[in-house]
Amino acid sequence: MREQPNPGTPADSADADERAFVPASEILGSITSSISGPSTALPDPASGDELEDAAHARLARKRTADEAFARQMAANPLKPAEYDTSPLAVPPRGLPLMPASEIDGASTVSENMESDKVGSGRPLTGYNAQNESLDRVRVDASGQVLTTNQGVAVADNQNSLRASLRGPTLLEDFILREKITHFDHERIPERVVHARGSAAHGFFECYQDLSDLTRASIFSEPGKRTPVFVRFSTVAGERGSADTVRDVRGFAVKFYTDAGNWDLVGNNIPVFFIQDAMKFPDLVHALKPEPHHAMPQASSAHDTFWDFVSLMPESTHMLMWIMSDRAIPRSYRMMQGFGVHTFRLVNAQQESVFCKFHWSPLAGTHSLMWDEAVKIAGADPDYHRRDLWESIEAGIYPEYELSLQIFTEEQAQQWSFDILDPTKLVPEELVPLRPVGRMVLNRNPDNFFAETEQVAFCTAHIVPGIDFTNDPLLQGRIHSYVDTQLTRLGGPNFHEIPINAPVSGVYNNQRDGMHRQAIPRGRVSYEPNSLAGGCPFQAGGAGFTSYPEHLAMADKLRGKPERFADHFTQARLFWQSQSQIEQHHIVSAYRFELSRVQTQAVRERVVSLLANVSMDLAQGVANGLGIRVPRAQQVVKPLEIAPEVSESPALSLFARPGEDSVRGRRVALLVTDGVEAASLHSVLDMLAEEGAAPRVVGARLGVVRADDGSVIHVETTVEAMPSPLWDAVVVPGGEGIQLVLSSYGQMVEFVKDQYRHCKPILVLSDDPVLLEAAGIPVDMPADEPDPALIRLRAERSQEDSVTALAVSVASFREALARHRNFLRETDPPVV
Repeated sequence: MREQPNPGTPADSADADERAFVPASEILGSITSSISGPSTALPDPASGDELEDAAHARLARKRTADEAFARQMAANPLKPAEYDTSPLAVPPRGLPLMPASEIDGASTVSENMESDKVGSGRPLTGYNAQNESLDRVRVDASGQVLTTNQGVAVADNQNSLRASLRGPTLLEDFILREKITHFDHERIPERVVHARGSAAHGFFECYQDLSDLTRASIFSEPGKRTPVFVRFSTVAGERGSADTVRDVRGFAVKFYTDAGNWDLVGNNIPVFFIQDAMKFPDLVHALKPEPHHAMPQASSAHDTFWDFVSLMPESTHMLMWIMSDRAIPRSYRMMQGFGVHTFRLVNAQQESVFCKFHWSPLAGTHSLMWDEAVKIAGADPDYHRRDLWESIEAGIYPEYELSLQIFTEEQAQQWSFDILDPTKLVPEELVPLRPVGRMVLNRNPDNFFAETEQVAFCTAHIVPGIDFTNDPLLQGRIHSYVDTQLTRLGGPNFHEIPINAPVSGVYNNQRDGMHRQAIPRGRVSYEPNSLAGGCPFQAGGAGFTSYPEHLAMADKLRGKPERFADHFTQARLFWQSQSQIEQHHIVSAYRFELSRVQTQAVRERVVSLLANVSMDLAQGVANGLGIRVPRAQQVVKPLEIAPEVSESPALSLFARPGEDSVRGRRVALLVTDGVEAASLHSVLDMLAEEGAAPRVVGARLGVVRADDGSVIHVETTVEAMPSPLWDAVVVPGGEGIQLVLSSYGQMVEFVKDQYRHCKPILVLSDDPVLLEAAGIPVDMPADEPDPALIRLRAERSQEDSVTALAVSVASFREALARHRNFLRETDPPVV
């Protein structure tokens, strides 16, 4: 088809570059149309103001501004940089054009209309209200009437609409339907792993300028504070499972930095079961309740888990940690956190070092005992969640120190292990910890679902100055953690949920999707553009740039590096670094777990793995299972390994006792009628002054009468809060009190469990009746005095009695600060 001639007069090139301005009234039709326009004329900006219709005047100004923006960008100025092959090339910064007036970047010239819904009619440019604090979404109903979700006041919230008092409910009852429908959809899919969690807000404070190591802004100056949200979790159990099961604990920190959100998604154990993300679904399927009968819940003590890990010898190191007391922490306040993987720190000069992240609690690292953990799971399944909440409410803010292990690629190449292997750690003897900041958790969430449940942690969320390594498990997590939110939180806009929104600005061309919250202003949703002045523009060197790692040319393949094949050296290091008490607990944990396994061949296979770690360990477990130690499982690839470290004291929980403090420690003061008031109040005053949490515990709620006639109010009972929920017990003095207490079976059991769990016991009397009823020996098994069992001796004079009480209380305080006296423990228990 022949092209039709243009009936108009074509402009020459000079005219095309300098179009004529004409009075806006001459091209008013084009100004008010959203299709096409003249090729040779633009509305004169000055004449636009002369238009009688204000809307036409604004259209004229906008039309002129759009043209001016577009004409300033004859071509894409960033395009040549796309073809710069230099590995150190820094992406160029975009060249934005700023609008002359607010209308220039508007979606509509009618945006100056104001209402209670659309706003003031004066939109702020370069601003995203979603990045303001959570105050913008908090709701408080004080003094307000009940409404529907559409804001309609509800007259009657007690009765549905019916056709007569005894007639059917009417379909037109939109208030009932809305309420029931919303209720029916209140639950969202729980996390596949880490479903059970608890969280808190706080801050991270940097100790020193680390700009020589990293561009990360949170490390840029001493004293700089960054808001954080931290979620602790178990891994295996469902959302309603118990807190104190034997399991890995998640330790995920979301830093709301001024350069974007950084998620450090770690655990309380520095290594993992597997070396490649390819095996993660298999691991979790084996760990979860067995699919034919959905048992057991939140437990690894079953056949499928041990069948899997016994065929995956690389899991041996992680299994040592899981079977240790690390897997049953006393509190989230008293456990370490680790980034698990090796990361990179990158500075402004694109220089990089490797890094491992460590969190250390100021309260020290302390654990439960297994018998205690099992009983707590029944008495208070929310034990860790409650402890975290109550501590923050009481002003006992959990605090952790962040330390880094920093090393170079050259150092890593010299070591006997591969730093990209997530089943390995870097011993502190090789690379000491460098403290760089502290984290304080000082605010509980307002709403569990809105914050703790909807928060989305993703290992892919990093900021300039922090980068990934080629750890094959980390590489898989980068994808998986983002992907899982799409189902759990309903689509790609989960970043707009308030708890996930950054405090730094979010400006991009991503649009639409389920549950979109933001209302983007303007008509441009692409880059490059000229119609929005090139905005938002790429940040260039100020933005995130990946470290230009040199990669040797090689074949595409599936496989593992040679040093990944060493599966037992670091497991042996962990075992040899534990105290005798901790080693005993590891053997007991293996014995318990494998005793619940039904398949004998699986039990034997596990012990054959342990024979490669330590014959003492393997023999101890085999004895508990009533089997002989089988031949050690053959190593997958014999390697000549000369480990740099054979024992690392830092791997023991006892290496970090924490502050010499009793703050937050729960102490039960047992009472009944006739208790001695003076000594009881002395202990109570000391504990309160030291920041502990003493409570008066009786057989029933109500009051008891003390020996001086005073009334003592019972705060809780041995039935509501049994012994495992307490850190220590005070047994009262008073004539005949021991005999009375020993007549209550629950009181006897209470004291017995305190002793069995190696906790401090203060007896404000030299009467041994209650101790004898509980079968508690005065001395420890080796006939040595028990420093955590303090008995107040009767003295002849009042002065000596006061002194004796003061000494006993001080000894009790010291024992309480040490948490437990493990030397009391026997297997099987004598009490």
